[in-house]
Amino acid sequence: MKASDLVVTPSGVRFMGRRFPRTIGRGGLTDRKAEGDMATPRGVHRIVGMLYRPDRIAKPADWALPIGPSDLWSDDVRDEDYNMMLRAPHAFSHEHLRRADPMYDLILITDWNWPYAVKGRGSAIFIHQWRGKGRPTAGCVAFRRDHLQWIVPRIRPDSRLVIA
Repeated sequence: MKASDLVVTPSGVRFMGRRFPRTIGRGGLTDRKAEGDMATPRGVHRIVGMLYRPDRIAKPADWALPIGPSDLWSDDVRDEDYNMMLRAPHAFSHEHLRRADPMYDLILITDWNWPYAVKGRGSAIFIHQWRGKGRPTAGCVAFRRDHLQWIVPRIRPDSRLVIA
């Protein structure tokens, strides 16, 4: 493990000598991730992108990209752009990245099943703000807002999300 890795443990996440509470998918941890299973996939996942809401927060890092009103993420296995960021309008099932709630104000994108997605293996394992302590995600890893804002500027190009 590297100091810059986010290491998911049963009691939280270790990062840069600190521990943070976290939530994971309501389906628990899995070695056999599938679209819609609500589980968080075990493995070592590189952090490959960062998105943020410029109307709500300041740019958190030089490499962060703004989330616009028409930004989506495909979660439909029938879509040739499955597990990719897209723009509306889009005919297939997708997730809106610009949400009314603050959950996606700041997103770290992992390389889970990306950029060459295996259809049905699951889409979009993000690191984002949680809904509340103990409230599970749909498969992502989530943190308290202030903890996420502490973590993000310390992420490095070689940082990984390690889930054992």
